[in-house]
Parts: sequence; structure tokens; C-alpha cells
Amino acid sequence: MTKFFIISCLALCLAVSGCVSHKDMVYLQPSETVTDSIAKVVATQSPYRIQIYDILNIRVKALDQDAVQIFNPMGEDLLDANSDERAYFDGFTVDLHGEIRVPALGRINVLGYTTEEIEKIIEKKLLDEQFKETANIFVTVKLTGLRYTVSGEVEAPGTNTLFQDRVNIFEAIANAGEIPITGDRKDILIIRQYPEGQKIHHLDITREDVMQSPYYYIQPNDIIYVKPLPQKSWGTAETGMQTLTTIATIITLGTTTLLLIDRL
Repeated sequence: MTKFFIISCLALCLAVSGCVSHKDMVYLQPSETVTDSIAKVVATQSPYRIQIYDILNIRVKALDQDAVQIFNPMGEDLLDANSDERAYFDGFTVDLHGEIRVPALGRINVLGYTTEEIEKIIEKKLLDEQFKETANIFVTVKLTGLRYTVSGEVEAPGTNTLFQDRVNIFEAIANAGEIPITGDRKDILIIRQYPEGQKIHHLDITREDVMQSPYYYIQPNDIIYVKPLPQKSWGTAETGMQTLTTIATIITLGTTTLLLIDRL
């Protein structure tokens, strides 16, 4: 009986240690430090600044649209926001020097600027060099989609492109097929590009205050890595039902073994 009790305790400890708890799977759990300050949340949402290899979509409009057609190589009627290939070939790629080359305007440095700031720079150059105020020039500059990569413990790893100005970590993961039970939601890695190189940031999406993190919104060329939980490598139970099954199997095996030993 003592041996049976020891085996049962060991089986219970093994199964419980391998079970993924409810708190490890629930998103946005309240914390004592979280506040509802909208100002604080907005303060972390700093605008994205252009980096090398970004691709910009530039559109110029005027009263005489034919006069600005050279700046719109694709033409408004041919614009297809769902075509990554067209954006790649017809967009303006930021080179290693942080510049783009615009017809009739030459090279323009855009490295470190926001899209709104680039709009003003191009508009000023057009008015200084090509047009008068009466032309009513209107310039729009956007990134040709927000491209990012998700790898690790997700249902559909790979590279995605979303045509939105802002994408948060939950939207990015949802587009990768969500995180299975064996994924670590408490330590998601964001590998982000900077002019000086790459940096790794950590996010715990089980906490409500993740929305106040400066890394809550992803940026172009981010790599999101979801680590597996130890339970996956252990090969132990992940849910309550699996835990009960594991306990029953180990106890049955242990009892059978003891009975065979006693008969010898």
C-alpha cells in the first residue's frame, strides 16, 4: 500500500506540473498597477519613422491631374492595394542612404521622418520647383502595407502584410492563426529594426497593462517570436482532461507493476 501511495503521489505531481494553467492562457488580466489613463496609453503610441528598405506609396493630386501624372506612375485607376508585387515595383524604396528618388524632384532624404513630415517636404519641393500655389497641390504618403513576420508557437507562422496604419500585437498574432495552448503568452519576443541594428523586446500579453507598452503596436519589418512552454518538450498533459488521463494511466501502470513484483 505504501508503494502504491508513493506512485500515486509521483503521478499526481508529474501530471499537475505538466498541466498548463488557466492564468497562462487568458489575455489582458487585470493588474494592480494598471490605470485607465487614456493620455498615458496614447503617449506610448509614437508615430513610426521611416527606415531603410521601407517602401513608400506617394500620390500627388492637383487641379490639373495631367500635370502631376509623372508622380503617379501607376495611375489612380490602376491602384490595387492588395497587390504586394505592384507595391514593390512601383513604390519608392528607401535606399541605404535613407533617400528615395522621385521623378523631377531627384533624391529626397526621408530617413527618420514620419509619413506626414514627408508629405510636407515633397509638397514644399513641388511648390518651390514645379508648381505655383494656384495648382492646389495635395500630397499623400503611406507605407505600402505593414509587413511583419510571426514564428514559433503559432498556428500559421510566416510573413504577413496588412494594409493598415496601425496594427497591435493581438491583431498580428490573430492573423498568424493564434497561439496554441503550448505557446508562452507571458514572454513574446519582438525583434525590431533600428538604424543601429536589431533589438529584442519582451511582451506579456496576459497582462492588461500590455496596452501601455511602447511595443504594443508593431512596426514594419518586426519579427514576432512566440516561445513554446516547457510542457511541450516534456510531452506531459496540457488540459485538465489530459491530466486525469495521465494520472489514471500512471497509477494503473504502477499498480500492475507492484502486483507482478509481489507475485514473484
